Amino acid sequence: MIYQRSSQLFAEAEKVIPGGVNSPVRAFKAVGGTPIFVKSAKGAYLYDEDGNRLIDYINSWGPMVLGHAFEPVVEAVVAKAKLGTSFGMPTELETQIAALAVSMVPNIDKIRFVNSGTEACMSAIRLARGYTKRDKIIKFAGCYHGHSDSFLIQAGSGAITFGSPNSPGVTEGTAKDTLLARYNDLENVATLIEANKNEIAAIIVEPVAGNMGCIPPQKGFLEGLRQLCTDNGIQLIFDEVMTGFRLAKGGVQELYGIQADIVCFGKVIGGGLPVGAFAARSEIMNHLAPLGPVYQAGTLSGNPLAMAAGLAMLQALNNDPAIFQRLEEKTAYLAAGIDRVLKANNVVFTINRVGSMISVHFDANPVVDFQSAAKGDNDTFKKFFHGLLQEGIYIAPSAYETWFITDALTYEDLDVTIQAINTVSKTF
Repeated sequence: MIYQRSSQLFAEAEKVIPGGVNSPVRAFKAVGGTPIFVKSAKGAYLYDEDGNRLIDYINSWGPMVLGHAFEPVVEAVVAKAKLGTSFGMPTELETQIAALAVSMVPNIDKIRFVNSGTEACMSAIRLARGYTKRDKIIKFAGCYHGHSDSFLIQAGSGAITFGSPNSPGVTEGTAKDTLLARYNDLENVATLIEANKNEIAAIIVEPVAGNMGCIPPQKGFLEGLRQLCTDNGIQLIFDEVMTGFRLAKGGVQELYGIQADIVCFGKVIGGGLPVGAFAARSEIMNHLAPLGPVYQAGTLSGNPLAMAAGLAMLQALNNDPAIFQRLEEKTAYLAAGIDRVLKANNVVFTINRVGSMISVHFDANPVVDFQSAAKGDNDTFKKFFHGLLQEGIYIAPSAYETWFITDALTYEDLDVTIQAINTVSKTF
């Protein structure tokens, strides 16, 4: 494929944007080469500035459950834009989407909308600290909850990709209040709690990790976290920015039948527009201003365009009970096909999958946490990434990212993808 126009655009971008990108993982630093500049997208496909068509497996990092330019979402945004793009005042639309979200997700009474997943997780931590009157939090190595200072302590995704998990600019004072645990290791979490008795406000976790590849919770892990939190007066925060409204209508709480105290959302809840949200039972949410002392605010929170997109998306998911089964079946079909062709070509690999999240790790051993994810053969991944790109398949340009399946993918698209992987894996 020819990427002449993309290369020209990247050179121009580097002159005025740090690294030429507005989010680091887009820069292709982990895989080499020049980023692809997108011109448009529709359904399961991206169309770049050089006229190439790519089958898309990142789907804007998750929100495009029903495909790009999903007509009800587009129509809702266009109609709302004609009435004004921002007011800084309440609108009926905010209440409508809030009521729908609360009805879809178990164990939440109230929800507050913000502008990003980072903001949602940051606000959830502040709320948990205000509610418990404690300072420390536990997070897990390899889990990414946005770029707020509290979370850039061995974060996943882009932070790992660039070898700087402890970011400069994060103060020692902030870092000391963030305790780092191993994902899928309850004993490690219990030890941290015991060593910091009555000091921990919250445990925040990606209940299905997506920022070190897709890593499922092992049997008993989430249940154990719930019990440890209950026994020690700690708030359990599920970061469902990726998984919310994607793995099930009610997210991971529904999928595994486990109740969190606070849940963070993003991605899907905005239909692809910049949105985040956090939600909990009334007794917790009522600690937020203007009802309570925990301050959180945002001029563009509840932006009418984002609310219109999110409402259209949630309505579509809520009105289509079979959507999550279709996504499950398509992802299982893809996983089986990848497994078949990689084995036929004697490639060493492991596939992880939960619902419509999937990742391929080039290591023979189970990938259950950051340490095991980091053992994957990155040189093979680079060949895999660029080989698929030449075959018209776009996956995340980092071995530490999950793929996201969209319902817009056809089985023909999946077969094309499997055949492309077969072709590429013969070159390893």
